[in-house]
This record gives sequence, structure tokens and C-alpha cells, in this order.
Amino acid sequence: MDAHSIRFYDIDLVTIDGKPQKMDTYRSKTLLIVNVASECGFTPQYKGLQALYDKFKGRGFVVLGFPCNQFGQQEPNGEVEIEQFCSRNYSVTFPLFAKIDVNGANAHPLYTYLKSVKPGILGIEAIKWNFTKFLVGSDGTVLKRYAPSDKPESIEADLVARL
Repeated sequence: MDAHSIRFYDIDLVTIDGKPQKMDTYRSKTLLIVNVASECGFTPQYKGLQALYDKFKGRGFVVLGFPCNQFGQQEPNGEVEIEQFCSRNYSVTFPLFAKIDVNGANAHPLYTYLKSVKPGILGIEAIKWNFTKFLVGSDGTVLKRYAPSDKPESIEADLVARL
């Protein structure tokens, strides 16, 4: 699918518990979209992501977590185990989705879109690792792409400027 033919709010999603959903569910919300993994050195960022969500959800902000096993096989678990891990270890309450690919021929259309409109350093579209983050404005505009090493706390100023 050509990224330019994709309409952001028409993208189909599947929740972590297998229910179909459209991005339209999050229309008029400011979003932080993150590819996540349970066995990554950046996994403790779940704590910071949850803290941002808790602090700003009342102002129209949502974190969306998309498990991915493409980087070092660091998300080998199924959806039930992923959800239990996130809840048990990080008290995650923000929406999680079914495991997806973010790069390659089977990349999810959401990530095809995000990468095309907000490429990384030197214009490289590929996601480099787990916990790459995209800040999306309430109008669906992809505002900024953050590296895996960018901690959620460092995003707060950009987020506050958009709320």
C-alpha cells in the first residue's frame, strides 16, 4: 500500500485483545505512537509512557503501544502475555494493540504512513529499534519523531505545547 494513498484516520487496527478498531477512534486526540517490546533495554520506558498518559489523558492525550518483534526478537510473547506483562510490571492502562511489523514488506499501514511523513535522521524511513515514538497532533498531523533513546519525560515539553 502506498503511504500517500493512506488516510490516517481510516487505518485499521486490532486491539491487543483482538478487536478491530480504526484510528478514527482517536480523532481529535493528541497521540504518542510507540513500537514497544517486553525484553528490550528500553522496556523500562513503559513507566514514563504510563506517567505521561496519566498526567495528560484528561487533556485529550493518548499513548498507543504497538508490540513488535522485529528488533532482536525482543517481543517473543503473544498478546495475552504482553498485556499481562505490561499490566503486572508497569501498570499500563494506555491502549495496546496486536503485535505488528513496523518495517519491511509486512509493515503495518500505520507505520508505513508514519515513516513516510516523518522520516528519521538523513531521511531514512526505517524504524531503527523498539520504542521509536511519533507525536501526532489532534488534527492527525505527524509532528515529531523521537529516537528509541529519547525518554518519555523528555517529550513532555513538546506535548504540553500541543495540548
